[in-house]
Amino acid sequence: MFYNLLCIVVLISCAAINVMILMQKKRAGLSGSFSGMGASSPAPTYWDKNKGRSLEGSLEKYTKIGGAVFMVVALALNLIYQ
Repeated sequence: MFYNLLCIVVLISCAAINVMILMQKKRAGLSGSFSGMGASSPAPTYWDKNKGRSLEGSLEKYTKIGGAVFMVVALALNLIYQ
């Protein structure tokens, strides 16, 4: 019974992580981080300061939480039911 519950939690968290990642906006990626190699970073904008309150900031936070839940439950499944 406990095994089935943990499997369901892993499947739900996996699906939730996929949906949250697909809902996030596309970013410049690794190439965008090398664009201003010698210059100092620009000053934070109003959007950067209040990003945590926006939908994108919330999605990032919940993606991290979902990833942590997935890893903990997957590790528990591996340790308990080898």
